[in-house]
Amino acid sequence: MQFPKIHNAMWPGLVGKGPDSEPPIDLDTMLDLTSKAEVNGKRFDGVDLFLSSPHTSIDATDDELKHLADNIGGRGLAVGSLVAPVWPPTGGGSAMGTHEQRAAFITQVHKSCHIAQKLNDLGVRKYGIVRIDSASGVGDWSADPKANSTRIAETFREACDIAADHGERLAAEGEICWGGMHGWRNMVALLEEVGRPETLGFQADMAHTLLYTLGYNAPEDAILPQGFDWKDQNVLDDALKTLTAALRPWTIDFHVAQNDATVKGAGSHDKTGRHCLPNDPNGKLDIVRHAGYWLRDEDGKLTHAFKHICWDGCMFPNSTMLRQQTWNDVLAVMVAVREAHGWSEAQHA
Repeated sequence: MQFPKIHNAMWPGLVGKGPDSEPPIDLDTMLDLTSKAEVNGKRFDGVDLFLSSPHTSIDATDDELKHLADNIGGRGLAVGSLVAPVWPPTGGGSAMGTHEQRAAFITQVHKSCHIAQKLNDLGVRKYGIVRIDSASGVGDWSADPKANSTRIAETFREACDIAADHGERLAAEGEICWGGMHGWRNMVALLEEVGRPETLGFQADMAHTLLYTLGYNAPEDAILPQGFDWKDQNVLDDALKTLTAALRPWTIDFHVAQNDATVKGAGSHDKTGRHCLPNDPNGKLDIVRHAGYWLRDEDGKLTHAFKHICWDGCMFPNSTMLRQQTWNDVLAVMVAVREAHGWSEAQHA
């Protein structure tokens, strides 16, 4: 059996969609596009889910979860990581907010871990994490950085207790739009302050973490120099090595992605990484080679820190997402990552 398993994210059908953009893409359509993708006989192994309507209700009943498991499993796919809807627009609240807001955050984590446990019991899910973030803006956090990070850490520790009770692990998404997590040093400091590495780790997304090196939203933590020439691969490689050395030991969930070093935003995802298609000529990452900085340690040895990898391609237009070739191209680069940095079950044993 080959690892890491290759998954596709379902939330790009929802994130950035809506009344001021384009209609959401329903879950069945996203599943169809994923299950039909094929490259040289290889297919996606599974999907990662966003636990929010109209895809998957955070309040789904046992019967609805059974239908979900049958729907996904019947297509030959597994379920991996789950995104907890911890933000105010989806029923959650700020992790550094009022008592009521933090209670809403914790409620969404509890419901998410319950769904994770149910999907495990139904046999469609055997690996993966529950994803969280601070659900707080960078500007709000900046009003009192120390106190706000302390409150986020307290909320995360409470979330860890819930996850541990369900046999789950949480991963904090490293993205520059989340207060207290918007720079790589802030992210490391928050993980250390929570101090629960057995339960809370880091989710690395190649598109978002590239922006960490540029210092978007945390210019004091920029690793790449101002005016950096993107043709200088050695400087980029050194920056990514510095970044991954700090965050790789915490990384328990990984998104393969491409980025053109610009930002965009919609709604709560303000000033966030611009995901690009894997073959975008403006992409700044050597996807396969740079994925190895997260999948291998400084000595080049595989970390085996997670059993699956996921492609994340948020905020593509629907015309792009509804083309089957888009997902064939994505699958091709995911297979290439596994061929370069994968392992068999026997090798890991």
